[in-house]
Amino acid sequence: MSQLPERYQAAIAPLIDKAREFLEKGEELAAMAFVGNFTTGATVPTPLFGRGPADKDVAARSVKMLAEQLNADFVFVLMEAYSLRADKVARYEEILDEYGSLADCPASWRIDVVSLSLETRHGVWVAQVPIKPKGISKKKRTIGVPEFRHYTEVQGRFTDLLPVKEGEGGAGGTLH
Repeated sequence: MSQLPERYQAAIAPLIDKAREFLEKGEELAAMAFVGNFTTGATVPTPLFGRGPADKDVAARSVKMLAEQLNADFVFVLMEAYSLRADKVARYEEILDEYGSLADCPASWRIDVVSLSLETRHGVWVAQVPIKPKGISKKKRTIGVPEFRHYTEVQGRFTDLLPVKEGEGGAGGTLH
């Protein structure tokens, strides 16, 4: 399945719209996780502070604990990030080895993006949307419509955040 199910699309569309609104007002996006439960209708935002690995580990554990408390159905992570220009992607590992991070590589090699990740019990949908200038303003920016891709196998500190509900499999289950 590659299409983002409507139920999830309806839950995250207002969050993406709000992020676009912030950018169009000239504001920076704070890295956030939104933990949601369809049964209760609750979606709880939680900021993701810190730049270092230890801070990110703490943030991921906090999101995981919140997801367990809410018996969450999804975790949606939204943040500004860097991506490489298409002509530099093949050199990703080399660039990381040389510079340590995309933030430290030459600015002409990278593009500003909004990185979006939606974890469900049926896999993870991921999108990166380039941030573009809005009009002639140097501060106001905007993003287009994200095109999510579905993955059933992902790794990283911000994965496997959902609790497994009784009678259900893990994140790779089939969505009906």
